[in-house]
Amino acid sequence: MRLLALAVSVSAVVLAAACGIEGQSQPAPGQGAPLETRPANGAGQQPAFAGQTRAPGVRSEVALEHTVVASGLEEPWGLALLPDGRWLVTERPGRMRILTAQGAVGEPIAGLPAVDARGQGGLLDVAVGPTFAQDRLIYWSYAEPREGGNATSVARGSLSDGGDRVENVQVIFRALPTYDGGAHFGSSLAFDRAGHLFITLGDRSDAPMRPQAQDPGSHMGKTIRINADGSVPSDNPFVDREDARPEIWSLGHRNVQGIAIAPNGDVWTVEHGTRGGDEVNLDRAGLNYGWPVIAYGIEYRGGPINQGITAREGMEQPVYYWDPVIAPGGMAVYDGAMFPGWRGNLLVAALREKHIARLVLDGNRVVGEERLLTDLGERIRDIAVAPDGAVWAITDEPNGKLVRLAAR
Repeated sequence: MRLLALAVSVSAVVLAAACGIEGQSQPAPGQGAPLETRPANGAGQQPAFAGQTRAPGVRSEVALEHTVVASGLEEPWGLALLPDGRWLVTERPGRMRILTAQGAVGEPIAGLPAVDARGQGGLLDVAVGPTFAQDRLIYWSYAEPREGGNATSVARGSLSDGGDRVENVQVIFRALPTYDGGAHFGSSLAFDRAGHLFITLGDRSDAPMRPQAQDPGSHMGKTIRINADGSVPSDNPFVDREDARPEIWSLGHRNVQGIAIAPNGDVWTVEHGTRGGDEVNLDRAGLNYGWPVIAYGIEYRGGPINQGITAREGMEQPVYYWDPVIAPGGMAVYDGAMFPGWRGNLLVAALREKHIARLVLDGNRVVGEERLLTDLGERIRDIAVAPDGAVWAITDEPNGKLVRLAAR
């Protein structure tokens, strides 16, 4: 590991004010040419409503700069802020470290369980518990090796005072069924203000597993909601159904790797499509988001997904989708002071397209899109907003980085 000297590059220029709001955009959101100009893979597919895809391009009118704070991380996946201003960062091969805001990189934290790091597996997301000040509990998701295969699990443990180990580790959730595969584990974590833990899961990718995204008796392809101790909230939408897993919050997802909870309690998720069809969803209790019955885009090998159906009664439409894909990672709802004009915007990490997508919302509709941190040229895996309003990100690379994006 090495601490980098300050590395700064200007990633935007000051633009003329358009709407009189500091940090807002030019042109006005909802107007202007679409940001995405490449041909769509789903030729002939039409969005369900105006603005569901290819939002107008907008540009922040503040000057931005990024600083590479630390490097030398191996495929970092999850990012979470500790109360003292240090960062917890996971590395997919199975390590978790503490990094300071000045770039000091700690040794791996001891006490974590083994992970199955094949394919897309390994140590995934990390979250600081809502009662950390009292019990120092942190939570993490990972691909757990099991008899007969693997699946996503979530564990928690107390971070030692010195930050060098986790103690009293408990596995509080195990996705079922176990499957011997290496793809689509999910899995992002987020606490709401009531202390419920949301967990996002993938469908495990392979054709025999896809239908389980529609099966309430399987955790695959679902968003999960549990209490912090792993118990099931009594008001979960499927808690009284004998044929359903009681932890399920919503179903019909492909591979959700980002979740963020807005100040008003709205749950937002972002998931990977195939060739086209990355989705942003307003993730609500008991709803069905369609996969694999409906989807935008086409199969990786070419050809339609389920005869090319993009809508069906009783199944939700995404608030927004990308075709071609950006390959979304983590996400955040911006609520900081540094960029007042961004408040309420969604920030989505883009792995394939190597940027942060800033989505401007009008209510629950996307009316503008901007690409941030494009000059870094690395796969953005996860995003968090610091107390001062700066945006922090990690890059999913063999030499992964911790990066701070701020006003110049």
